[in-house]
Amino acid sequence: MSDVQSWIKETVTTNPVVLFMKGTAQFPQCGFSGRAIQIIKSCGVENLVTINVLEDAAVRQGIKDFSNWPTIPQLYVKGEFIGGSDIMNEMFESGEMQALLKA
Repeated sequence: MSDVQSWIKETVTTNPVVLFMKGTAQFPQCGFSGRAIQIIKSCGVENLVTINVLEDAAVRQGIKDFSNWPTIPQLYVKGEFIGGSDIMNEMFESGEMQALLKA
């Protein structure tokens, strides 16, 4: 396992909610990342950790390899990969996301 993979694993397992995104929570750099932040905030999550993948090419590629998922953003809850923006949106609309993030 590479240093980047080790760092990603440690980050997602030591923080309850982690979003790998383009940009920051304050300034998302893509619409999908912006939507992901809106969903998480509307669920009342306060201890969100965001990782700006645009700051580090190794992390940007590393998270895709880690999850075997080709797109950003990527949400992790309690170390488990949940999905990207579309999956988050579907879960939010069904009420699953709220339940997951309140648990």
